[in-house]
Amino acid sequence: MIPTDIAQVVLPLIVAVSIALMLTRPRGIPEVWWISGGALLLIVLRLVPLTLAGQAIAKGSDVYLFLIGMMLLSELAREQGVFDWVASVAVRGANGSCSRLFLLVYAVGTLVTIFMSNDATAVVLTPAILTAVRKAKVSPLPYLFVCALIANAASFVLPISNPANLVVFHTGMPPLGTWLADFGVPSLFSILLTFFVMRFMFREDLCKSIDCDVEDTKLSETGKLVLAGLALMTAVLLTASALKKDLGLPTCLAALVISAVVSIKARSNPMKLAREISWATLLLVASLFVMVDAVESQGALNLAQQWLAWASHLGQNAGALLVGFVVGIANNIVNNLPLGLIAGGTIQAAHTKGLIANAVLIGVDLGPNLSVTGSLATILWLLALRKDAGGDEGGEKLDISFWMFLKVGMVAMPVALFAALGGAILMNMLVGKH
Repeated sequence: MIPTDIAQVVLPLIVAVSIALMLTRPRGIPEVWWISGGALLLIVLRLVPLTLAGQAIAKGSDVYLFLIGMMLLSELAREQGVFDWVASVAVRGANGSCSRLFLLVYAVGTLVTIFMSNDATAVVLTPAILTAVRKAKVSPLPYLFVCALIANAASFVLPISNPANLVVFHTGMPPLGTWLADFGVPSLFSILLTFFVMRFMFREDLCKSIDCDVEDTKLSETGKLVLAGLALMTAVLLTASALKKDLGLPTCLAALVISAVVSIKARSNPMKLAREISWATLLLVASLFVMVDAVESQGALNLAQQWLAWASHLGQNAGALLVGFVVGIANNIVNNLPLGLIAGGTIQAAHTKGLIANAVLIGVDLGPNLSVTGSLATILWLLALRKDAGGDEGGEKLDISFWMFLKVGMVAMPVALFAALGGAILMNMLVGKH
């Protein structure tokens, strides 16, 4: 057993190094192995008792079920050509205008994020959009950045729009009516301001025209069935949210039923879908739960509560702005998954509600638009580009660096975050008057 005074140094060191290695990915080793390796080391060194590690992992059951359901449906939609069809419709609907195509891709990305979560937009929609714009022979960068940034900018419209929402509020998830009242206007401001900033930054590319015809992609009967299933699942989840029920189990069950029906209709093997689920992502999230519980056991939660209390004493409006920006920037240092877990634990332990709690969630969801290290979804977006952007269809090989993303993010994120927090403050003031 490691002495307590040494453990207080070793434990946070292991966590910090693991997160740093997750973000930098030395030798291209996937993020999951750095985080799960760090969590295993904590257990082996008995810095975290095995029973407590098991309890920490069990805390994330709702998140795991939600992720499984969303990944299953995303893969089903990809397999049945739904995303390719959507991308084709957007390109053909542009009628030769790059600016109109930008608007359509932005609208598609917004809808996919709202109803299928930001991971679906960043990971599954991106390759379809890339293929479509390359066939149209236009610069893919504006449309790819849309997929990355709208995945975060629209991720707090609904509780189902981002797994981080489940992590932050966890057992204290507001009912749907309260959620829409709190985040409807801030989400609208976030989406609009992100659009206008990106539209301005890519204005030269968007002044051009699309000079070639793009082949129309037809949606199969099973693809239509998937769309109908997605609509049904959305209705189920909104109902569950309105009734203040956990979202993980309904998401997973709905996805299993839809997948079974489509597989029977298409006469395909459903095990192919199961193999495409990123089980490593679930291991990553479970390991993060262990790490965050370990850090909390060292008093990190008390420090976070003290800071939150200090910010609250500045006044609700000033405190919300400060909390939102600090949390938003911190995402890009430690990633929004571990930060979301710590923020959620802090909110729950401090019984924080109202504007300050809303500012925390907005910071966790929107802050990752600053850099590629901000969220797991953005990291996966970058990996998807590296995998699929090999210069096919005569296009150049894409290489979006940390600095290239930062040039866009350092303008888009603060503007949208300020607008979203301003919207939250405005709605809080209006509600307060009544």
